[in-house]
Amino acid sequence: MTWGRLGLVLAGLCALLSALVASPAAAREAPQGNLAIHEKCFAYGTLEETLAQVASDSSRWNCTRHRPHMSFDKVFFRFDIGDEDRTPHYFLSRRSVFESMSLMVVDEDGSARSSTLAYDEVQPAQFGYMFKAPLPAVTQETRTVYAAIALPTQRIMLEQAIVAPQGPGFNPASAGMMFLLAAVCGMLLMPLILNLGAWRVLREPFLLWHVAMLSSIILLILMSSGLYAQIVTLPPRVISFTIVTSFAAFVASMAMFAYTYLEPDRVNPRLWGLLPYAAIWVVVAALFHASFPFALRSIQSDLYYAAFAPVLLLFIFGLADALRRGSRAAKFQLFGWVPLLLLGVVRLSTTLLPFGPATDAMPLFYIGCVLDALATTLGVLDRFMTMKRERDRAAEQARIAENISERDPLTGLLNRRAIEPRFSSLHCEGFETLAVIDLDHFKSVNDTLGHAKGDEVLKAAASALVADKDTLSMRLGGEEFMLLLRGKDAMQRAERYRQAISARIAAEIEGLDRMVTASMGIVQIPVQAMPDAMFADLYTRADRLLYEAKAAGRNRTMHEKLKVFSPRKGKERRVAA
Repeated sequence: MTWGRLGLVLAGLCALLSALVASPAAAREAPQGNLAIHEKCFAYGTLEETLAQVASDSSRWNCTRHRPHMSFDKVFFRFDIGDEDRTPHYFLSRRSVFESMSLMVVDEDGSARSSTLAYDEVQPAQFGYMFKAPLPAVTQETRTVYAAIALPTQRIMLEQAIVAPQGPGFNPASAGMMFLLAAVCGMLLMPLILNLGAWRVLREPFLLWHVAMLSSIILLILMSSGLYAQIVTLPPRVISFTIVTSFAAFVASMAMFAYTYLEPDRVNPRLWGLLPYAAIWVVVAALFHASFPFALRSIQSDLYYAAFAPVLLLFIFGLADALRRGSRAAKFQLFGWVPLLLLGVVRLSTTLLPFGPATDAMPLFYIGCVLDALATTLGVLDRFMTMKRERDRAAEQARIAENISERDPLTGLLNRRAIEPRFSSLHCEGFETLAVIDLDHFKSVNDTLGHAKGDEVLKAAASALVADKDTLSMRLGGEEFMLLLRGKDAMQRAERYRQAISARIAAEIEGLDRMVTASMGIVQIPVQAMPDAMFADLYTRADRLLYEAKAAGRNRTMHEKLKVFSPRKGKERRVAA
């Protein structure tokens, strides 16, 4: 199955899930296990009007199924309690900022009791995206519950308002969900820590943006699920502010992660170049919405959700374009982003379009967060492997290039460039003997037999100079070679190498009219005698000895050895024929 087909399958599954989550008949975001009362009547009024005034005027109540609006400063609710309904004790709804709330219960005999709460006095429900407020002294005779919310800031709170016998408690299903979300938060800490560690080595900005993504996801899950209540008690206003800003941080860091993570040659630069501006736009819109909830109260919620519409479109078209261009990273993001993009479509369509109630689709949100974190983590690991392969390839190419630059192309021996920069360390490791070897009368081989035959002679000579752990062999150029040796028998081994050259050439090269011999000059400089010996100094000494060997009749060795005396140094010199 191709990536495209897998993406379509995932998109279809997520679309089905989002449809189920957003279904108004299911009302999945309200507590269902305690016989909550969902049906309600609405009325609208001014801040000065009281519950008692509006409750007494039956003509103002609208009990048909309609979508509530926020054109008025105060919205009134009426819940009628039937004989088959359990007695409610709480008013519950979607968490959203408002100024104050008035509650009133009326018994069958007409007696009424009321209470008033400020926003910071309501209690967060188990799931952090809901709140609950206790009803005043409900009895078995209570038949009507009234509520009034002054300056509501989100229509979803009006749509999801219910009364219930109790708030969402820790029943087995909800307790299992909380445990699962806590496990997810713990799981997300692992890639977060790994990315921080990887950033210290790689210094790639997408690692930090992935850390920001994971941090904001963890904070969102903690706050929206109510897990934070197991750690600290927070007022509703702080919860609302944190959820709004952390969601904006999540979207912004997701944009910047994509901007720094996707391959530059696999994206439209103009389209993808808008991501940093989209990140700034989202943060500014969220901060304004969270800091000034009453500034444009009647339309601010719609404006806030509408601010995400161009960002959502940018993600959709940018991801599609990257996939079309063959981006490998975008294939991972497809699996992580499809649920979140569908979540954005659900929230925007149900909030801004006049079709059915608004929904936050929280189950889809949690699924999207988990899939996004997992897919992005896998994508980052894949990028690690890609970067490792690229670096290994570059290192191998550099090694090959270095090897080529340090090797003689004809004989394959090392050249002077390979040894001279490292001579000091080699000298300290015991390579104290340097020998320069030159083939005798080599020019006559080229002149009489041709340069091709001369090259064969040079290759044969090089094959006699077999390197080992105590011997390094080089070609300096032309017919001149060099040995760098260590060990007590370095002089004797060098002499055997010199003699082996003639034998190897005679055995391998046909058509020679004479024996090809070699002359050699050797200098042995112990580290104790000259700890700061330079390659050029030793080479000059050995080359001078080579010319002395040539002058003495060729096919011989001249050597010089510095010796350490106490308290003074000296040197001995002898000629070996």
